[in-house]
Amino acid sequence: MLLPMFQRLSMAFLVVSILHLRVNAQSTTADRTSEVGEAAITDPNEECSPYSYPPVDNQLSSFPAIWEAASILPNDSTAQGKWNSISANIPSNISVKTQPPASNYSSNDPDCWWTYSLCTEPKLSGLSTDITAAPEPSTLGYGFDDGPNCSHNAFYDFLQSQNQKATFYYIGSNVADWPLEAQRALADGHEICAHTWSHPYMTTFTSEAAFAELWYSMQMIKLAVGVTPTCWRPPYGDVDDRIRSIAHALGLQTIMWEYDSLDSDINGNSITDQTVDTSYNNFIQTANNGTFNYTGAIFLTHELNNFTMSEAVKFYPQFKSSFQHIVPVGVSLNKTQPYVETNYSLPTFEQYISGTVTVNGTRVSPNSTSSSESSTSSDSLSSTSSGTVSGNGLPTASSSNAADRLTDTGHYSILTSILFLISYLL
Repeated sequence: MLLPMFQRLSMAFLVVSILHLRVNAQSTTADRTSEVGEAAITDPNEECSPYSYPPVDNQLSSFPAIWEAASILPNDSTAQGKWNSISANIPSNISVKTQPPASNYSSNDPDCWWTYSLCTEPKLSGLSTDITAAPEPSTLGYGFDDGPNCSHNAFYDFLQSQNQKATFYYIGSNVADWPLEAQRALADGHEICAHTWSHPYMTTFTSEAAFAELWYSMQMIKLAVGVTPTCWRPPYGDVDDRIRSIAHALGLQTIMWEYDSLDSDINGNSITDQTVDTSYNNFIQTANNGTFNYTGAIFLTHELNNFTMSEAVKFYPQFKSSFQHIVPVGVSLNKTQPYVETNYSLPTFEQYISGTVTVNGTRVSPNSTSSSESSTSSDSLSSTSSGTVSGNGLPTASSSNAADRLTDTGHYSILTSILFLISYLL
């Protein structure tokens, strides 16, 4: 009996060794030249190591410095021409603001300044009301700010496993740093909106500089991903009618929110991990109380770091229980053409909730005229991955267990295979 048992143990050890070598081989031969290859990386530390992507790298001189406040570049005749064509329609009687609001700012809020009064109904004629909620009953307009985060593969894998699409508000500088990560959003069937070039308080910028923040974020998304957004979200919600006018002139719909997870605001004192959990739970309780039975909601969350993404994964089952439908914001608005380009469509709300979560989504290669159908995955997240790198240049939320929360699809599959083979052989 000992010999067969020894042979089985030896075989099990051999299988484990082979699988271990396979994992190491996969890690050292990762393809970092394509969206598909980048999306297959399961080690967040490897995800967050810099790589070269020539279609973007070769054009960086045509953009502002990454993570610096944008301005129209002196030799950029296209941007200057666009600004010249819209500048006459931008109000000059709305002043540049300060943060925090100056004490002498009018209590009547003549500029519909969200930071001052949470105003979302523009007082300047010709501007559309900000989107603050999903209009459909019991519907969550699902979305995440501040991406693409370099270590988001596990999170996006989770969304794939749930066949869940979302709206991602991408910062131009992050797209420049992580263009293949940005491409994954489109490849997976998500909606992409702009979130400025460097994530500033927009009302503190001159009109020309605010234009540059939006313009270059849109152009970088176009360069890296292949589509030009028609929606945006102001960082910190800081918008007034002057900034709305600039966004409107660029064809951008302003997307806000009414409920905040506070997941990006952790300071270790007044706002902690528990504060974020409480915000999530309060929002879920609000949904369970029937508040969204007639009009849905938008909840502010972020693709900022492992903690914020892990919170989204942790609370997703409760969202599923509390809302009848969880959809990208554009889908909730029946906005079937989310980009200037017409080769990509979102499903209607009715299509989405009936199971058609993508229509003609394509993998877009900015340096190629061809594209292939976007694929989905049924892999789910189950085991722990390490690493707490934030790839967006913004301050990261402190969390003692953030690295222990986000899961790793690839290592889970390997581990499952190992345990199965060992149990079989024994």
